[in-house]
Amino acid sequence: MTTFEEKDFQTKVQRIGELVGQLEKVSDPESRACAKTLVQVLLDLHAAGLERAMEIIAKDGETRQHVIDDLGRDPLVSSLLVLYGLHPLDFEGRVAQAIEKIAPRVRKSGGELELLEVKANVVRVHVQLGGHSCGSTGKTIKAMVEDAIYETAPDVSALVIDGLDDEAHSNGFVPLGKLSGPIVAASSIAEPV
Repeated sequence: MTTFEEKDFQTKVQRIGELVGQLEKVSDPESRACAKTLVQVLLDLHAAGLERAMEIIAKDGETRQHVIDDLGRDPLVSSLLVLYGLHPLDFEGRVAQAIEKIAPRVRKSGGELELLEVKANVVRVHVQLGGHSCGSTGKTIKAMVEDAIYETAPDVSALVIDGLDDEAHSNGFVPLGKLSGPIVAASSIAEPV
């Protein structure tokens, strides 16, 4: 998916969210219930159609599994398959795929990425930054990891990134005392006579 398509898709998702929010504000309970039912019936219809399409593709077994795998890797189709519970990979598999995809970029930026835990749609990763990283490196890596996880596993309920909040990397400032031992107050240094 191109950057334009990604932005267009995100815009449409945001618009759907706005419309659902407006639907909740409809004062007439009968109209609100009717609109909600319409949306649910459309979703059910789409789910049944997508499920049937996946069955048709998978009909020949292994020979067409690569098509299903390709659909699962496409950002737009993957999100729809997750929405309808039809993605070929489970949540943990999608998270592992995201980590595998982004780890080389994190390494190239001076960090190491490790998946620590996936539990109840909560993902916990650890990022180890190199000794000479600046504060912006941590922010860049954090954004890369977040984007990769949210794209591949949009159903994540929480993402915890350990290792980026330590003093040395949070803002690029390293206290002088950590570099040279105890700090001596300037007033205690004797003036030459």
